[in-house]
Amino acid sequence: MCAHIVLAEDDAKQAELVRRYLERERHTVVVVGDGAVALDLVRRHPPDLLVLDVMLPGVDGLEICRTLRAESDLPVLMLTARSTEDDLLAGLDLGADDYVTKPFSPRELMARIRTLLRRAAPARPGSGAARVGSLTVDPVRHEVTVDGRAIDCTPGEFRLLELMAAQPDRVFTRGQLLEHLHGFDRFITQRAIDVHVMNLRKKIEARPRHPARLLTVYGVGYKLTAGADAP
Repeated sequence: MCAHIVLAEDDAKQAELVRRYLERERHTVVVVGDGAVALDLVRRHPPDLLVLDVMLPGVDGLEICRTLRAESDLPVLMLTARSTEDDLLAGLDLGADDYVTKPFSPRELMARIRTLLRRAAPARPGSGAARVGSLTVDPVRHEVTVDGRAIDCTPGEFRLLELMAAQPDRVFTRGQLLEHLHGFDRFITQRAIDVHVMNLRKKIEARPRHPARLLTVYGVGYKLTAGADAP
């Protein structure tokens, strides 16, 4: 899969290394070293993927992610030298689809990028929409609706809903959901799933603090039900 990728990274040596690996995989790459310039660029010419360093001059990566998530579902992979769990969760909470900490293996980074690009690719024709009560997840159109109202989801949130809507009432452990989103990653913990669930509830539940659709099964994980639509 050849993609157009914007790499927002102000460390020239790091940017050159990543650019070479990306071009080896036949992607087209635009490197930007300033946060404000990067934000303007991806707004005017949306790429297939944004690889975004957190510590950028002008506008930092977290602010860029926050701004873009209010406007689009552009896939975002964040790079950072920060490695604490709170830093990782902050990025995911803002809607980043994946998070890689420095120093990283370029081969691992390329694998993460391939995974994100596959997930963002249009679904195959014939993939039907899944309905759970009045909630619909349509992988062909990449749309989520509740009571006919369109819901804006990040790619990660969409992936979770798509998985759970395909098997309503099945209880998924946090580990299973994390594996579905990120594969094995020692830096991303199961708390990341709780962040996604909290954000989804704000979007699909009438009363997020008292959910009726996306339910917690204490000691196990989460399940998606018809909720208030159930007979």
